Amino acid sequence: MQPSAPPFDERLTAPRSWWFIAFGIGVACALMLLPLGALPLLAGLVGGTAAAAAAVSSYGSARIRVVAGALVAGDARVPLSALGEPEVLDAEEARAWRTHKADARAFMLLRSYVGTAVRVEVTDPQDPTPYVFLSTRDPKGLAAALTAVPTA
Repeated sequence: MQPSAPPFDERLTAPRSWWFIAFGIGVACALMLLPLGALPLLAGLVGGTAAAAAAVSSYGSARIRVVAGALVAGDARVPLSALGEPEVLDAEEARAWRTHKADARAFMLLRSYVGTAVRVEVTDPQDPTPYVFLSTRDPKGLAAALTAVPTA
């Protein structure tokens, strides 16, 4: 019996530039309210920035974990016993699997700002999902965590 694998836990946070864009949206909201006075301008700045920041934070809160014999990606939870060998994808191969090689039935946790990914076939005959595609900044670490955990 293998010892417990090192846990894998990754949060796919949005890049810093998106936070600057969120602030820019707040400034744009403030400028739209400029003719109405200083108080609406301030409300537009705070409200617009807060709404845009909430959207960026929500999109950047996707999480991938390997815990308790399961792969947890976003809202999906797949037992490791239902998964085949993970395939580490570089940026070029990941792009191909996101576009012309993609299967509409696959579970995909995509983030446009993450170039690399891992693709794992679903081996459960009862599951119509052919594979799981996960954008990750550490594809080798995720693949190692998926293969190191005993699936018995």
